[in-house]
Amino acid sequence: MKNMSQGRCRVLGLVLGLSLTFSVSAEIKRTPSGKPDLSGVYDTGTLTPEQRPEFFGDISYLYPWVADLLNWAAEVAYEWFEETESDPDREAPPVGGDGNNTAGAGGVGGYNAFYIDIGKQASRIDGKVRTSIIYDPPNGRRPPTLEGVSARMGDIYKSFIHENTGTATWLDHDGPGPFDGPESLAPSERCLISFASTVPTLPSLYNNYKRIVQTEDYVMILQEMVHDARIIRLNSEHSDPKNRSWLGDSVGHWEGDTLVVKTKNFKEISGLGGADENLQVEERFSLTEDGNLLYDFTVVDDTVWTSPWSGEYIWTKNQSKVYEYACHEGNYSMGNILRGARLLEREWREKEASTLQASAGQ
Repeated sequence: MKNMSQGRCRVLGLVLGLSLTFSVSAEIKRTPSGKPDLSGVYDTGTLTPEQRPEFFGDISYLYPWVADLLNWAAEVAYEWFEETESDPDREAPPVGGDGNNTAGAGGVGGYNAFYIDIGKQASRIDGKVRTSIIYDPPNGRRPPTLEGVSARMGDIYKSFIHENTGTATWLDHDGPGPFDGPESLAPSERCLISFASTVPTLPSLYNNYKRIVQTEDYVMILQEMVHDARIIRLNSEHSDPKNRSWLGDSVGHWEGDTLVVKTKNFKEISGLGGADENLQVEERFSLTEDGNLLYDFTVVDDTVWTSPWSGEYIWTKNQSKVYEYACHEGNYSMGNILRGARLLEREWREKEASTLQASAGQ
């Protein structure tokens, strides 16, 4: 009996040991070399805002019931949008748009509910829901920008934020106009970079999917917005600073189970709120037990912000595919923007000439 009991104990110990070993190895998916396997499609949309709304003050986390209510309201809203059809008999927008630039396109109906997909859940990290993606500075907001940055941003995005009055008002001012040529247009209007194809990755109004393909030497992040493929070299050195790109030069390495990526050598224009060629970003990708990604980032640009800033949120694993977003190929609007600007300028000059002629005849 004693030997039988000892035998059972050994078998039980062996089973428990194997079970424990299996559970540890099964915590996250791994590559054959043992690295966390980040491959797959992720939805980076989230109800958690990048910056904390000012009315929250110093409140860093939502009460659980508030977060649940927020998620429920989002589900109801999405169901309503999906069931609501566009009215084919609706009237055309007013000539020149309604002047509302909050959603781009000057309020001419460029977006409707079909396009909007900001996310259906707030990000939960360690079971808690933050009031913002940004956690440093402690107020949950980007630090102030240095003097001159706002003016520089206004110059870069002058075509995007231009008040559409239906007339060539820019001819009233000296210097380059917002629609002088393709290079005068905002980068997002040229399908170069946009509000959702930046480094670091931030959630957007739509096109929030990312696909990761991973090898032993590279990690590729395919971004749905503008359809950029970002290549991260592992265990490498940064290229010559003369070689600059819209998404910068990314080099990564593993620290335990976390992929750490450092990016620099950006072009002088970035989609990240005024960031310039001095921008440097560190990102940390950590696979969670439920297959999602914990994404952490720190932004440093001493010529733009008064201090570094950091944030983190969840990329949710998704079984969908990332379809091509042929932004440039389908960008017929850019040519039409320039054609429209030339027509408005002609009308402006004809009216100006007529006014001068009338004044001369008096």
